[in-house]
Amino acid sequence: MPTEQGPWFQQEGLCWETDAPRPHKAPRLGWTSRGSGVYGGGSVKVILCQRTPVYCRFEIEIEPIFGILALYDVREKKKISENFYFDLNSDSMKGLLRAHGTHPAISTLARSAIFSVTYPSPDIFLVIKLEKVLQQGDISECCEPYMVMKEVDTAKNKEKLEKLRLAAEQFCTRLGRYRMPFAWTAVHLANIVSSAGQSDRDSDSEGERRPTWTDRRRRGPQDRTSSGDDACSFSGFRPATLTVTNFFKQEAERLSDEDLFKFLADMRRPTSLLRRLRPVTAQLKIDISPAPENPHFCLSPELLHVKPYPDPRGRPTKEILEFPAREVYAPHTSYRNLLYVYPHSLNFSSRQGSVRNLTVRVQYMAGEDPSQALPVIFGKSSCSEFTREAFTPVVYHNKSPEFYEEFKLRLPACVTENHHLLFTFYHVSCQPRPGTALETPVGFTWIPLLQHGRLRTGPFCLPVSVDQPPPSYSVLTPDVALPGMRWVDGHKGVFSVELTAVSSVHPQDPYLDKFFTLVHVLEEGAFPFRLKDAVLSESTVEQELRASLVALRLASPEPLVAFSHHVLDKLVRLVVRPPIIGGQIVNLGRVAFEAMAHVVSLVHRSLEAAQDARGHCPLLAAYVYYAFRLPGTEPSLPGGAPPVTLQPATLAHGPGRPASLYLARSKSISSSNPDLAVAPGSVDDEVSRILASKGIDRSHSWVNSAYAPGGSKAVLRRAPPYCGADPRQAIDRSSSRTSSYLEGSSSTPPATQPRPTVQKLLHEELALQWVVSGSAVREAVLQHAWFFFQLMVKSMALHLLLGQKLDTPRKLRFPGRFLDDIAALVGSVGLEVITRVHKDVELAEHLNASLAFFLSDLLSLVDRGFVFSLVRAHYKQVATRLQSAPNPAVLLTLRMDFTRILCGHEHYVTLNLPCCPLSPPASPSPSVSSTTSQSSTFSSQAPDPKVISMFELSGSFRQQHFLAGLLLTELALALEPEAEGASLLHKKAISAVHSLLCGHDADPRYAEATVKARVAELYLPLLSLARDTLPRLHDFAEGPGQRSRLASMLDSDTEGEGDMGGTINPSVAMAIAGGPLAPGSRASISQGPATAARSGCALSAESSRTLLVCVLWVLKNAEPALLQRWAADLALPQLGRLLDLLYLCLAAFEYKGKKAFERINSLTFKKSLDMKARLEEAILGTIGARQEMVRRSRERSPFGNQENVRWRKSVTHWRQTSDRVDKTKDEMEHEALVDGNLATEASLVVLDTLEIIVQTVMLSEARESILGAVLKVVLYSLGSAQSALFLQHGLATQRALVSKFPELLFEEDTELCADLCLRLLRHCGSRISAIRTHASASLYLLMRQNFEIGNNFARVKMQVTMSLSSLVGTTQNFSEEHLRRSLKTILTYAEEDVGLRDSTFAEQVQDLMFNLHMILTDTVKMKEHQEDPEMLIDLMYRIARGYQGSPDLRLTWLQNMAGKHAELGNHAEAAQCMVHAAALVAEYLALLEDSRHLPVGCVSFQNISSNVLEESAISDDILSPDEEGFCSGKHFTELGLVGLLEQAAAYFTMGGLYEAVNEVYKTLIPILEAHRDYKKLAAVHGKLQEAFTKIMHQSSGWEPQRVFGTYFRVGFYGARFGDLDEQEFVYKEPSITKLAEISHRLEEFYTERFGEDVVQIIKDSNPVDKTKLDPQKAYIQITYVEPHFDTYELKDRVTYFDRNYGLRTFLFCTPFTPDGRAHGELPEQHKRKTLLSTDHAFPYIKTRIRVCHREETVLTPVEVAIEDMQKKTRELAFATEQDPPDAKMLQMVLQGSVGPTVNQGPLEVAQVFLAEIPQDPKLFRHHNKLRLCFKDFCKKCEDALRKNKALIGPDQKEYHRELERNYSRLREALQPLLTQRLPQLLAPNTAGFRNSLNRASFRKADL
Repeated sequence: MPTEQGPWFQQEGLCWETDAPRPHKAPRLGWTSRGSGVYGGGSVKVILCQRTPVYCRFEIEIEPIFGILALYDVREKKKISENFYFDLNSDSMKGLLRAHGTHPAISTLARSAIFSVTYPSPDIFLVIKLEKVLQQGDISECCEPYMVMKEVDTAKNKEKLEKLRLAAEQFCTRLGRYRMPFAWTAVHLANIVSSAGQSDRDSDSEGERRPTWTDRRRRGPQDRTSSGDDACSFSGFRPATLTVTNFFKQEAERLSDEDLFKFLADMRRPTSLLRRLRPVTAQLKIDISPAPENPHFCLSPELLHVKPYPDPRGRPTKEILEFPAREVYAPHTSYRNLLYVYPHSLNFSSRQGSVRNLTVRVQYMAGEDPSQALPVIFGKSSCSEFTREAFTPVVYHNKSPEFYEEFKLRLPACVTENHHLLFTFYHVSCQPRPGTALETPVGFTWIPLLQHGRLRTGPFCLPVSVDQPPPSYSVLTPDVALPGMRWVDGHKGVFSVELTAVSSVHPQDPYLDKFFTLVHVLEEGAFPFRLKDAVLSESTVEQELRASLVALRLASPEPLVAFSHHVLDKLVRLVVRPPIIGGQIVNLGRVAFEAMAHVVSLVHRSLEAAQDARGHCPLLAAYVYYAFRLPGTEPSLPGGAPPVTLQPATLAHGPGRPASLYLARSKSISSSNPDLAVAPGSVDDEVSRILASKGIDRSHSWVNSAYAPGGSKAVLRRAPPYCGADPRQAIDRSSSRTSSYLEGSSSTPPATQPRPTVQKLLHEELALQWVVSGSAVREAVLQHAWFFFQLMVKSMALHLLLGQKLDTPRKLRFPGRFLDDIAALVGSVGLEVITRVHKDVELAEHLNASLAFFLSDLLSLVDRGFVFSLVRAHYKQVATRLQSAPNPAVLLTLRMDFTRILCGHEHYVTLNLPCCPLSPPASPSPSVSSTTSQSSTFSSQAPDPKVISMFELSGSFRQQHFLAGLLLTELALALEPEAEGASLLHKKAISAVHSLLCGHDADPRYAEATVKARVAELYLPLLSLARDTLPRLHDFAEGPGQRSRLASMLDSDTEGEGDMGGTINPSVAMAIAGGPLAPGSRASISQGPATAARSGCALSAESSRTLLVCVLWVLKNAEPALLQRWAADLALPQLGRLLDLLYLCLAAFEYKGKKAFERINSLTFKKSLDMKARLEEAILGTIGARQEMVRRSRERSPFGNQENVRWRKSVTHWRQTSDRVDKTKDEMEHEALVDGNLATEASLVVLDTLEIIVQTVMLSEARESILGAVLKVVLYSLGSAQSALFLQHGLATQRALVSKFPELLFEEDTELCADLCLRLLRHCGSRISAIRTHASASLYLLMRQNFEIGNNFARVKMQVTMSLSSLVGTTQNFSEEHLRRSLKTILTYAEEDVGLRDSTFAEQVQDLMFNLHMILTDTVKMKEHQEDPEMLIDLMYRIARGYQGSPDLRLTWLQNMAGKHAELGNHAEAAQCMVHAAALVAEYLALLEDSRHLPVGCVSFQNISSNVLEESAISDDILSPDEEGFCSGKHFTELGLVGLLEQAAAYFTMGGLYEAVNEVYKTLIPILEAHRDYKKLAAVHGKLQEAFTKIMHQSSGWEPQRVFGTYFRVGFYGARFGDLDEQEFVYKEPSITKLAEISHRLEEFYTERFGEDVVQIIKDSNPVDKTKLDPQKAYIQITYVEPHFDTYELKDRVTYFDRNYGLRTFLFCTPFTPDGRAHGELPEQHKRKTLLSTDHAFPYIKTRIRVCHREETVLTPVEVAIEDMQKKTRELAFATEQDPPDAKMLQMVLQGSVGPTVNQGPLEVAQVFLAEIPQDPKLFRHHNKLRLCFKDFCKKCEDALRKNKALIGPDQKEYHRELERNYSRLREALQPLLTQRLPQLLAPNTAGFRNSLNRASFRKADL
């Protein structure tokens, strides 16, 4: 039995087939077996097994049956797996073979197998072949019983069966060792897998299906993928059971694979020839499922146990070796040495004698003696594990048989010249005859396995000898005609056979073979040596070796990749240990280096699809990481030192397979300064990290493998690495350029001592060869510079470790020559980056990243000053190029990447020397003596230059903190307003700083506050940078001008900066642009003068947010005393900008709540929400720097490929996971929690900073303006959504501010006081008691302070009342109960306040509380009507009316109403509210002063709305404008008036009332002109132009017509309505509202309020008789009404807008007949016209207005007829005159006018009313008027017909003629009626007659 093998990355410590993640690979299904993977492909594993216990059951059971299972790809015409042999015979059947069998090995009893499919395809078939024991008769005869006899007929065929069993028993006894072909079938795998993968199929995963090939549907090949494979996915399918029921008998003449492929192709056709054959019926059940991750009891293809293997006696599962359909590029990672022998055919047709039942015996011979047959042939099923011989199946009576057999052999590790395959051909006698042997040898042939040292493989056509081969035959081939031997068919090739090797020992490539052979010869020194036909001596070997090195580039890619690790090892060895030939050192360094470059290129090209994002080949990275080590190094350190245990972090799972190969750098972090001397005997932590991350993995390396070079099973021609040298001698002994030395040999025993060689240091040789390489090689090296850099770094690290140089001072570790080479190399690579950036951006990016990582690694190994000098030199190179570069942004992007990678160093903080001597004095108290400084705003002493230099990117700062200076300089450059390609640069630069801060925050080395403060000092200039970039940061604050108002308030020097779009102070621009950069570098980026203030490119929201996070981190962790000192030295405008920055921080991180996340979740986010997930990191710190680096965002740059950032030097490809849009509830809650925590933390940091600023400005003269700005920031923080924790601190800060500086609120403008009152009241209504307590205290102290100033707190009283009104009017989730509790608390404070007990304070507080309670009561009512918008607006209207004498409060409620209307979408009404508010303010301003540019009170607004006159109630007698607290709000100013008018205009625009917009601006423009506000004037005129354009377009029909509203009269009847009973209203509803809609809405609402069956809708419009109504019910009458205008009004109301604006009168008509019906015959059809007048004109500040006047008029039937005819005539006229003409509409109107109608058409009207002259002379006038109407009607008909004739085409001529005929008939019928004359026309009316033309004379019914 094979011994247990360890984890199967035994050669080089890496398993490519376990969990190695690969880019773009097919989904893995149980990576459970070995076998080749494919880079960029990945193989899918499928497990196939028979259920246990199951059977392969035929209709009759008479003999044992044996199965062979394999996969075939029809499209590629290739067998893609080795055979899996199984048998499911019962014990009784197996017993028949007892005479021939040994005890079966457990490995041959497998019933399950794991197949790998690297290239899934829809053309893969699972082929099952069945064999049986050889018996007399051909295949058809042997199959006959199985096809004829049925299981149901067992009793009937009992005798036949018995006879068959007896015959079978005899054959098994005699011929049991031979097999014959029996039957076969095939399963189309794609069908099974795809149907099993369907989740909606009926059967469950265990359900059985019987897809016999006959009923399988052909599934067409899928679309091709980008790689060219058919996209047939074998992934994710559900396990299924396959029941195969039909088999086909084998045909003796068609057994070859070519025939099989024809059958398989035929099976897929609908009309398959196989359908016609009679099948052999049987049942074979197969389970098919994806392979599990770690299957138990698994055997490798070599029959080695793969862990876990719990019990050696368990039935195993076999891994079946795959023969991939196409090339697979993967290195050998485990020992495999297999040979497959495929006999194809034999032609004995010319052979004399009885040679018909032929079989071929195969033996692997180690010599010519029969006893030297080796047991290396794998057994099949139910036999021994390995055998010495194997036979092909016999085809009965066939002299030219074909074979399908596969023999699998285990090649010995060392194959010699004598090893050969011997084929013996036998004739088998099926029938026992006396004197006839069972088997007769009839031929012999053989294949020597080695030829010129190479393994022989491929197809052979061999001659067959009749005689036994003579002695020493094995060294010759059968093609040589040996004397005295007889050959079949005259020495022609008659036996066709093919050999295939799968070997990690034999490259099977001539170039690789030659290379390995020559290297071996040199290592062994065994001269002379035969190479093919040539004999090599010491004089010729060098030339051959050089030629072989050059020829390596010609090797086939697949074997080159497979043996790449060995090839690279040998090349490294040739570089490091140049061979000594004939006593001369042969320096092969250059040619070996060139060969290495070409090999690396070839490997890289072969695996191009598998590159990671950085362009690295994972195989090469794995070589450096795992396999590479310096030649001749032992696993343990010399001198008895214990071995260094270096375990990569991700291989820490012990001896098992690695869970994944995301090879993170080890986290071994030194907590001390790495420059300090380390303790004797310890290993430098940084070097340990490099070795651990990319270095010797001693537990999984070749060192422990039996197959390692020099191991017990060493591979032929592989020299063992020399292990005897003392690595201490690696210290450089000579100053020669080659730095070589002879190895000491005293310590090695003579038996293993190789020849002395010269040792060089790999890193020195690599650097030297790179520097001096020619252009072709250099190009190849540059393409893969990362590989050579990594190789150098690892070599350096190993050299230091093994040479025990880690204690050596850094300057002495490496010789100066080597450092010179490094400097030259870095310079040349840097130059390549710069020069190639415009030709090949991708290469430039890769080179740039590789160079940066190389320098970063050097910081851990060599003198830091040297590395910094290299960095500085590189920067100078780039800066020089920038001046002439056509697109400097590309270079800047690359330099940014370079800087970020350098700053990612583990000891970044230490490298920056944070313990600076610049620390300021501990006491920040200023000196009073010096008053000379003008630049400092607050301190009276001169600013400390040391402190200033710490906060600016000064020369001293960059000198002291080199890397931090570089990083912040790049950031400053990226944030320049003139920078090109800005958005990408912004993102890169800011994210680099952000990532570093995240790393510092999570780093346990910097956990202490004092240490963190030192780290924060490295980033202090960030505060100045962010402050100066403020105008271009994304504006998170809502509303225009929010952000910049603080700076403008303080910045008296820069005029107009208050609402700057993105301008920047010229001096600041110079400071950013010119200060930190090298001279000349700026000019190349900014094209304009340095002083020009430009707006520049604004930062995106994400970049702004990230930058602000960084600012907050610095503010949080920096030393407060230092910040205080800095703030004291800031000028006033700069401090204003700092406060703006804090304001923006609050806005940026304001908590949005869970609903916001749900909204975000419902949309598809372009970016992943990684910002959300990372927001807390910089401040709360939850994630490590290295992890953060991995997750750093990667955007595709406009300059080329992705950012080249190598997070770790690992083999694995890091790919961002696809962003999931649909987040789970838990994830959203977590995100909301993170967001909330971040908002709190940001707010607290801002609060701390504000307190530092307040302490700084306490003694300043300009403190009022600063403190005002501070208070605004505090108020903003209190107004945003905050946590309870922050609010307690925030309110405490607010109280302290108000207490110390009361003048802020009570002497300056009232805006701050109003804001504060509103915020405090809102928090008084909080649901959290702690917040209510703090807010109540703040509000009470505010009143108290206001009272103490002047024995009256009218201002606070007024503001609190207004704030409460505003609050209850606008806030939805307002808690009235909690607010009442807070008011009660304030009352208690006042009653118990001992200090003010004698004053009227408590009384005044009581009054105020009473007023507030009254407002709250109104609020309760409003809440009751929350669902009834009309009632709610009525209530708000009523409250506003109640404040007619209190302008501030009325204004507040008007604004509340506007807000409510806007919420409901009533923009016209919202606009009216704002107009009323503006009129109110205008009245007040007119009282104060008489300014020509201001409106003269309400009268000026009459053109906008006639309703505004009701605001004129304010006058001197009601209110004195000077009274404290009245009209003190911010709106009662000219600025406030402008704001209200702008809002009104905006609402009018939204409502489509563009004409009203013009009227509003007529009032606004004079004010703006007076203020010379040209910016706003420009905007206003722009908006006016838009409005007029829209009016013009709509009137000309370019845009759809506006629809302003629909009006309904609604009457309420019934006591249940209370105040509404018997009230009538006109409701304004949204446009195109149907009567049914409003009816349904009101009915539903009142039903919900009053209950079921109470509300009834009155369907008609007749007058309501209350006596007939049920008093218990509520009745609603709804009628559609239209605006009505008198004739004189229509002259003024010309446009559509005019007829829909300012509406007071409405009309509705009700038809009736005298008998009560609505409609009747024409002579009795009357009509009632009802005119309604409303209190106010629509649109008004509410949507329903009470009807104040009602007027009814009844029309007689003839008057009704006149109206109808006039209407019809108008329709005809409109259709005729329409421009452009509408033929369809014209024809419709014509048809209705002249068409033959039956019911009340024009003719009938004429016949009823004009047939007879009325008796009553009073009706003469009506009669005459109707006659005139008809005459007009006829004329219009004629005009319309004429128009129609001009419009119609030839197809409508007949229709037109019909219309004309109809018209003629109508005119003829009307003629006599219209020509009769009246006896006389009535004289003019006397007073007694009724004048029907005058509405005043109609019968009236006034209400």
